[in-house]
Amino acid sequence: APDIPVIDQAYSKLSNSITVEWRAVPGATYYMLTAQDEDSFIETVVKNSPGTVTGLKPATLYRITIRSINSGGKSQPSPFRKVKTVLAAPILSVHSPSCDSIAVSWKSVHMAAGFSVSVMRSDGLGRMLKENTTNTSLVFTNLDPGTLYTIKAYAWNANGVPGDDFTYNQRTSPNAPEDVKVAFNSGALRAVVSWMPTEGALTYSVTVSNGLLKLRCNTSSASCMVPSLQCSSEYYVSVTAYNDAGSSKPTDAVSLKTIPCAPVNISIEEEEEPGHLLVSWSSVSFGHYYVVFVKSGDGLEVHCNTSYTQCHFQSDCGFTYFITVFAYNKAGQSPLGDVFNYTTAPCCPSDFRAVFTSSDTVRVTWAPVRGADLYETRAAGGSRLVLCKDTATACTLSALQCNTPYNITVYSFSEARGSNTSCAPQYVATAPCSPEIKNISKEGLSIISVQWQSNNEEATYVVTARGEAGLWHCASTGNSCSLMDLPCGSAFSVSAIARSPAGQSLPSYSVPLETAPCCPKDLILSQVTQSVTNISWSVGMGAQTYVTTLESPKGQAKCHTLQNYCLLGCITCGTNYTVSLRAISETGVTSSCTYHGYSSSACCPSGVKLYRLSNNGIRVFWRASDETINYNADLRGSKGNFSCTPSSGLNHCDITEIPCGDVYTVVVAPVAHKGPKLTFCPKKIYS
Repeated sequence: APDIPVIDQAYSKLSNSITVEWRAVPGATYYMLTAQDEDSFIETVVKNSPGTVTGLKPATLYRITIRSINSGGKSQPSPFRKVKTVLAAPILSVHSPSCDSIAVSWKSVHMAAGFSVSVMRSDGLGRMLKENTTNTSLVFTNLDPGTLYTIKAYAWNANGVPGDDFTYNQRTSPNAPEDVKVAFNSGALRAVVSWMPTEGALTYSVTVSNGLLKLRCNTSSASCMVPSLQCSSEYYVSVTAYNDAGSSKPTDAVSLKTIPCAPVNISIEEEEEPGHLLVSWSSVSFGHYYVVFVKSGDGLEVHCNTSYTQCHFQSDCGFTYFITVFAYNKAGQSPLGDVFNYTTAPCCPSDFRAVFTSSDTVRVTWAPVRGADLYETRAAGGSRLVLCKDTATACTLSALQCNTPYNITVYSFSEARGSNTSCAPQYVATAPCSPEIKNISKEGLSIISVQWQSNNEEATYVVTARGEAGLWHCASTGNSCSLMDLPCGSAFSVSAIARSPAGQSLPSYSVPLETAPCCPKDLILSQVTQSVTNISWSVGMGAQTYVTTLESPKGQAKCHTLQNYCLLGCITCGTNYTVSLRAISETGVTSSCTYHGYSSSACCPSGVKLYRLSNNGIRVFWRASDETINYNADLRGSKGNFSCTPSSGLNHCDITEIPCGDVYTVVVAPVAHKGPKLTFCPKKIYS
């Protein structure tokens, strides 16, 4: 066996091993190292010096021996050396409690008298921080935020011998982002939040809160879009940075006020002063001021800018106004709310003319006014009120009382607004009443005294004797006059009329009595407007005046005239009438004539409206007065005429393929079974 080797030195650099150095022994091929403590021993075979025994316990005293080995056997153990293993490394627990600090803690190490902990940036920049302590925790401050640091720690014993070290990499949490900006998109009710990137941050979280609702947006970039914001709200926006070490403090909250909501509870009313509208609404949160847009039917638009919740506008009669209210603040304009329309009362016909067509009939005409769908003419005077309603701009008031002052007023109506009751009347006086001859007496050979009943004021009476020999007249402001120089042996018809500044009365009945006059052979009725019918007839031999009457269960219309034609007002549309005529001679002899019945035309439809179907089509809609009536819609323009007739019972029809860019006149009228097409129904303009 080889010689016994001699240990030069033995030491421990790691807590689980001891290294031994010796001089080589001639003839030895291997060496056996033995480490023994009170509980165990460990052997290790090595080829040469130095050799290391591993698998040892830290901070433990070992007896170290060595033997040399060759093919002849083993030598005796060398003299032992006592060597203690170094301390075990502390096991670190590391975290970053803030963006500029790292906290290190560990459990106590057996036989440790103290600990040494060092911190340095992993990229080698900056200086190393080192702390010695007997505690089991340390906090390193004033570090760079979001930076990766390498932490190394070891324990040392009472002799100051260091043990194993422990290395750990830890990143500090990021700093809060800076320069937070909020860009608000008022149209989409969303916000884009941006900021300057912060060192070491991996992700960011944006929090948008208004106290009741909290919205979040997570991103790895330096901006984030937050959708679905609410109007009239104030949000507080903050940004937090994150990495594997934790989160930064939230940034200081940035206030974001969104656009105001659309105003509600909008009301429109006419003020006491004519021609003024008051628009009011409820106050809107975060609304700094309001703008009201009022657009009239002719396309003219005005607006009002105010910080209050009401606006005053000038208005005109017969217009439909479309009203929208917007609220504004620094963020922008509120969304579009409800669009309200308000129609003012139709205008009053002011330039109307009243012309007497006979002593008891007046025809009133006027120019059409804006906004009117229907007109009502009222004649107030005497003991009764005479009414006439029509869509036309003319009306005939018949059966008026003679020698009577009337106040005639034309009122306008619209379906949307009703009647304009502020229209001014016009004074009209009827002609004098016809005088009534009471007695004719002969005063001389050629002198005849005529006496009558005087029932008119400021009237002059004219008596006429008419016969084959000619005409004779006398006049007086009293109640009698004398006809002079009449030829003898002639038959005369004597009558009287009254004249005044208001006009001339109908002649009185003639005296003496003569045979009854002939009935006219031909009588023709034609409808002028929906409420006016023209009657004409052939001359009846011996007749001086005529009384025509149209009668139905709904009422009676008649006129008394010298002519062989007459305009009858107050005719009801769609009604069957019985037709009668009385021919009256000069002496008051009357013939009653009957004729075939007469049916007035069907009523014009109401509520005519036009709806656009496409670029080349419209739908005409109306309210039928009777479901059994067929209607025809005519569309006339400069580029062509079109018409449509729906099936029975329908209240609309479509007209297609019409040229665009034209102005058309649309008339919806009942379909006439006989006679010409009706033209007096109201017209609508469509562009």
